[in-house]
Amino acid sequence: MSLLKLLQLSTLRPECYHGTSMQTVKTASAAEHPLLQRPRVRQALEVARQSYEGRRHWTGVPLLEHCMAVFDVLLWLKPDEDTVIACLLHHVIDGKGQSLVDIEDRFGPPVRAIVGGEYLLHQFATRSRRLSLEHVRQMLVRLSEDVRAMLLFLCDRVVVLEHLEELTPREARYFARLGLRVFAPLAASLGVYSLKHLLEERAFPIVYSTDAQRIAEQQRGVRDRYGNFLEDTAARLQAFLRENGIIARVEYREKQPYSIFTKMSRKSVSQLTAVYDLFALRVIVERDEDCYVVLGLLHRIGHPVPNRFKDYVAFPKPNGYRSLHTTLTGLPGVPTGIFTEVQIRTTAMHDEAEFGVAAHWNYKQGGTAQQAMQRVRLLRAADDQEDEEDGHVQAYVDRIFVLTPKGDVVELPEGATPLDFAFQVHTDIGLAYRAARVNGSIVPLNYQLENGDVVEVLHAAKPHPSPRWLKLLRTASARSRLKRYLTEHSAVPAVAVAAPVASPRKSAARKTAPRPPSGFRAVGTGVDVPLPLKSALCCKPQAHPGKTLAGVIARDGVVRVHRADCKLIRAVNPERRVKVEWER
Repeated sequence: MSLLKLLQLSTLRPECYHGTSMQTVKTASAAEHPLLQRPRVRQALEVARQSYEGRRHWTGVPLLEHCMAVFDVLLWLKPDEDTVIACLLHHVIDGKGQSLVDIEDRFGPPVRAIVGGEYLLHQFATRSRRLSLEHVRQMLVRLSEDVRAMLLFLCDRVVVLEHLEELTPREARYFARLGLRVFAPLAASLGVYSLKHLLEERAFPIVYSTDAQRIAEQQRGVRDRYGNFLEDTAARLQAFLRENGIIARVEYREKQPYSIFTKMSRKSVSQLTAVYDLFALRVIVERDEDCYVVLGLLHRIGHPVPNRFKDYVAFPKPNGYRSLHTTLTGLPGVPTGIFTEVQIRTTAMHDEAEFGVAAHWNYKQGGTAQQAMQRVRLLRAADDQEDEEDGHVQAYVDRIFVLTPKGDVVELPEGATPLDFAFQVHTDIGLAYRAARVNGSIVPLNYQLENGDVVEVLHAAKPHPSPRWLKLLRTASARSRLKRYLTEHSAVPAVAVAAPVASPRKSAARKTAPRPPSGFRAVGTGVDVPLPLKSALCCKPQAHPGKTLAGVIARDGVVRVHRADCKLIRAVNPERRVKVEWER
């Protein structure tokens, strides 16, 4: 297939309000988009064409065609140049001959970060079937160092859901469930409702085929009965507002099938007409104060439904969504007994609602980058807070994920070194470690790995470990394997692994002068500065003086003190545990 034909493929668009300005994107050919005419983007397109020659995506679609389809979805979010380049190249490291280092050399660190981030998200999402969907969602949030990688990843998922025919029914349902339960909620949390609706639209018929057919039949029945009255109502409303001095754009839509399904399930109803917001209008104005003026005018010509008004302008949703919502009956042109939801917002609110973090693409301006990443930080904080309030220990909060040169994902604790990576891959590789390349460059032995790093270990033919490695290894399993090897080869009379013995004088003093415990102290942390301690809420150790204690280092550096018999301690990563004693 020619490149020009690929660029002219029909667009993928979500079901949306008729009359929306986003619909105008469909009228322009992708081949004519100004972004594709820029020199760096044209260069990336040529690299993609050469790299993808003769290759197919795992869904069976030619790889270049897949990337152009992702580009088509991404265009709707008005991306920056670096993100477009990353979109075109986000599968080049799947094959041979291209690496993240090559991408950085040709297109710069930002493109490398987006491609590497998207690749890491893809690898984790497709290889994490043993985890719950909630854990997958939480991990995807925590792996997103650059929010543009997450947005690109979500656009890729939209296209993947269009091409599940090559998979078995079971696999297709698994990826569709991820779309509904993980990817769509992520898009909503980031405020990008356009992607949320796309993901739900494509996944719903696969996961709930019978319910999707039932709702589609009911929707056809409603249309046959009432006709397309919304278009006429929108035109009348726009004229009415103009007569009252308000310049506004009025759009209309029918509720999306998956949204209907969730609402009917939640309310335990079986008939479509019982859904209040089955039909909706959206009024877009220029000024905040006009929102409330429009609300008053609408309540003059329609009858408000009690308890159906929501003011998200004065009280925005946590993801930044702002709009006024009201539900009315008796609007001009609307059949008797039909409820119509009306959303009222400004153009700025509308862009934020549809694009979310994608409304802040200009990452060369510090403020917009901070705004975009702030939302991701809030997501992470919300997850952490929810875990703590529920009494759960977050097992993944201090983990990082790095890649082998072949693209396999390796999970390590924060602060892990290439030496930890080597032992994690295989004990023999760790014992024969000589050096490591991270993202193509040789790094020192104590280099701390980061999310998305590509690590290549250079090793000798035979083992030659050093006892000093014990101080550099972060993983307990690697230290244990190294100690065993050194002991077996008589290399540790010099490596003391026993805990320090308390002074007899101090021990005697404690026995002869017992005092009730007054607090906690962490011991054997390996740091000079004492760590702050905080009593855990789950087992309340301070209420049980003298009980054996155990500590867990949280991400914020505070040690949460538990009773040693606390059930939550069993699930904690051993790397996060520290010894805690009563202070007298």
